[in-house]
Amino acid sequence: MPAKLILSLNASVLGEYSLEKERMTIGRRPDNDVQIDNLAVSGQHSAIITILNDSFLEDLDSTNGTYVNGKLIKKHALKNSDVISIGKHELKYVNEEASSEDDFEKTMIIRPGMVGHAAAAEKAAEANVPGPTTGGAAAEAPAPTAAQTGTADLPLGKIRVLNGPATGKELELKKALITLGRPGIQVAVITRRPQGYFITHVEGAHPIVNGDAIGGQAHPLQARDVVELAGIKMEFSVSA
Repeated sequence: MPAKLILSLNASVLGEYSLEKERMTIGRRPDNDVQIDNLAVSGQHSAIITILNDSFLEDLDSTNGTYVNGKLIKKHALKNSDVISIGKHELKYVNEEASSEDDFEKTMIIRPGMVGHAAAAEKAAEANVPGPTTGGAAAEAPAPTAAQTGTADLPLGKIRVLNGPATGKELELKKALITLGRPGIQVAVITRRPQGYFITHVEGAHPIVNGDAIGGQAHPLQARDVVELAGIKMEFSVSA
């Protein structure tokens, strides 16, 4: 059952929105996925990125800010029953399958906690690719195994760094979710699914694939695709 948002005003429910898209926007303009027609709400106020079972909220430089459980946030990893406040409207996040707070820190997607930072640096070192502590372009975060996600029979993908100090280094994409980029600057994730590998924008400018910026939705990767992220070019390939 996908996660959902329950929109309310003064305790009266106005609607429910299923988080079936990987990126949904909230704002006053009618082109948003969740429209809140109120002057306290910016045209495009905030966005929710959903990857696997988890969702991440980001304020889009709104005028009046985005709050979660009464606290002003810029980026926030959502937990079940979190209440998002935008102006006088509230959006309750409902997702019983959401990861725990510790799991969020390990993903490094929104806020690289110490546990996730150390794990990513260790993984990057094993692959001989600079990790986030040295400003490298690739880092791998703990994620479900291929057996858990039904991708065990999928040909193994990998990325090879084409420029910078790590030129020629390769990283195998064994996990269901792998974080790429520099937190706070530009971040994307590559997910391994039964249909193949997909790259999804998370933070900063949208990643570039073969010279074109991808949109807000997951973008399928094909062999020999060149991905540009945080100033680093990487070529994607799959095993025969």
